[in-house]
Amino acid sequence: MNYLVIFLFVVALGLTACGDDRNQGSGDQALKATSPDNTARNQADRGGETKTPGDQAENETDRTITQNIRQAITSDDALSTDAKNVKVITSDGTVTLRGPVKSEQEKTQIEAKAKQVAGVKKVDNQLEVAS
Repeated sequence: MNYLVIFLFVVALGLTACGDDRNQGSGDQALKATSPDNTARNQADRGGETKTPGDQAENETDRTITQNIRQAITSDDALSTDAKNVKVITSDGTVTLRGPVKSEQEKTQIEAKAKQVAGVKKVDNQLEVAS
């Protein structure tokens, strides 16, 4: 019985220490100051005007197109990590490209790769050159 009381006391003490915000100091404020604010972009995505990965069609043809474009992008060692992580969304043969890239050249290269994939009817290039 005494062990149970001691155990509960230690657990309660640990929970109290974990919840104490007084020890977080300026490091937490610095983190908040450098965090990106994507509020405007997220609100635009919720509005339905822009394509998001949730708009990817689930039929085999569109999935294959997306997969082939993704393979072409990721296998190109000349592209930046940002470029390799762009969103590729295909619906009815129309491919939407979204996300940041390092240069106008990368933007053009990714669009060209998408256009070379069999089954692509149109490419909507919404890639943004990071400043």
